[in-house]
Parts: sequence; structure tokens; C-alpha cells
Amino acid sequence: MPDDSLHQPHDKLFRATFSNPENAAAFLRHHLDAPLPALVDWNSLSLLPGTFIDSRMKGSEADLLFSAKIGGSDALLYLLWEHQRTDAPLMALRLLSYMVRIWQRQAQEGGPSSRLAPILPLVLAQDKDHWKTSTQFHDLFAFPSEHWGAVRACTPDFAFRLLQLVDLPYEDIHGTPEGILTLRSLKAEPLGELFHDLVWDRTVITGVSREAVERFFHYLLNANVDTGVFRAKVEQQESKNLTELAMTLADRFRQEGRQEGHQQEIASLQKALLEVLDIRFGLVPEGLTETLSAVCDLDSLKSLHRTALTCADLDSFASDL
Repeated sequence: MPDDSLHQPHDKLFRATFSNPENAAAFLRHHLDAPLPALVDWNSLSLLPGTFIDSRMKGSEADLLFSAKIGGSDALLYLLWEHQRTDAPLMALRLLSYMVRIWQRQAQEGGPSSRLAPILPLVLAQDKDHWKTSTQFHDLFAFPSEHWGAVRACTPDFAFRLLQLVDLPYEDIHGTPEGILTLRSLKAEPLGELFHDLVWDRTVITGVSREAVERFFHYLLNANVDTGVFRAKVEQQESKNLTELAMTLADRFRQEGRQEGHQQEIASLQKALLEVLDIRFGLVPEGLTETLSAVCDLDSLKSLHRTALTCADLDSFASDL
């Protein structure tokens, strides 16, 4: 089954926007902690291939890895997009596993004598509630603080930058117009504010490509917004091209089988699939649940239901996605 068919609309919008190094650089240089923005050679920022997230988290995470020169030396910037909508207390541990995978690939490609590049991890969270997660790896350890110094040299430690969209006012989201439009949309969706005036800022929307506007409209329609309000917002832009594009997309969505009966059949199959997994293996991880909730093709759901009945464990089921 193609991987792209399982991805949430959030992931598609995030990847399409920030796979472009220009958009990524404009965002990162405003939102990395000092002194890093001044040390990075932003013209050297380059997207590297591959993903490092766990198969169970595909439905709630997406990641991008960039190489860059920092202070004249090679380094890596790892951007993890998190939209599982709940606090992630073990985020530092999950990040460490992804970082180790990156270093392992780097070592394999460079040979036994290769030196590793430092990784700067940044987590961008979409949750509407403020996380209480610590950004320090050492905070995961249950060990008396007065004795931490004795074991510190034997224990890995790092910190990651956590950027929560809920904490950023719309006007404080910086970057290229495409990056701003994307992040304002991703911030607005869990808050129910997709029609906020600053999401529909005319100076931003008119500053992006037609493809970016189409992704924005597609994201809104995927969120099942009120089509009447959607049309009114489009008309306020006073652009014939945008109006025609919006109407074309709205028609396409109607033609793609969003009838109530079809949706009910999909929901019924999704529920049955999750029930089988729950009965056979216990609590289904949230990331896997979100991945399956994004599968809307009836044939795919039927096939996954058969797999759920016969697979050995959750890992083997997740590996087939």
C-alpha cells in the first residue's frame, strides 16, 4: 500500500511546504534559539532523503532532515512535526531513537572511520493544549539529583527545541508567505479557527503560488469546514482565479464520494478493524489509531481487516502499512 495514501492531511501540508529549503530556512532562522541562527549558513541548508520515525507513529508524526554548515562545520537539523494532539512525556526518548537511526545511517554511508555530525532536533507541535513535557533528556531518569553527578558521564543527555503552535500568536509566526500560511493553518485547525482573519490574510495568500493555495484549500476542505463560509471567505479575496480554484476543488470533493452513507461504511470498517486489534493485542497505540483513521478506501480497509485477523503482532501489522 503506498505510504502517501495513509498520511494525514497535516503531514502532506507540512511536508509540501517545508521540504522546500527556502521555506524551512526562513522558518528555522526565526525560531531556533540563539546563538544558532547567526551561526548557520542558511544558503547551505539542504534536504536529505528518508524518514526516521517509528512505523507506529506514522499517523501522528512526520519528519524532515536537513544538512547545513554551522560555524563552518557539517551539522544536521532534524525537524519533527508532531500532531497527535496529546502531551508526549517520552518525546526526548523517541527523539533519541530517531537521532541514533540518523547517526547509524551516516556511519554506514561514511564507513568505519567516519565522524558523525551533530544533530539539532526541533519538535513542532500542533496540539491545542500546552505541553508539560520536559525538553531535557535527563529529566526522564528517576534518580536522586544529589547523586546525578556520579552517573552523568555514563548517561547520554541532550535537549531539544520545542515549538508549540498554540503558544505562538498568529502574527508571531515568521517565515516565507507559504510557510506562514501553512503554520497558521496548522495552528488554527485544532482550535477550530480555520476561518480566522489572520489565516486568510490577503497579503499572505496573494504572496504564494497557486499550488500552495490549492494545498491550503484542500486542507480546509479535508477538515469538513462549512462550505458556505468557505466560499464567502474566498470571495472576500476578490480574486477570480482563487474563486474558480475553490469551486473546482469543492466540486472535486463532492465527486470523490463524500456522501454520508459512504462515510458511515468507512467509519464502520475502521471501528471493526480497531476492535480486532484491541481484542487480539490490547490497547492500540494512538499513532497507529490515527493512521488507520486516515484510511478511507474501502478495499484497503477490508484488506487491513484481514491482516488484523491473521498477523502475529502489532509490529507486523504496522509494518504492512
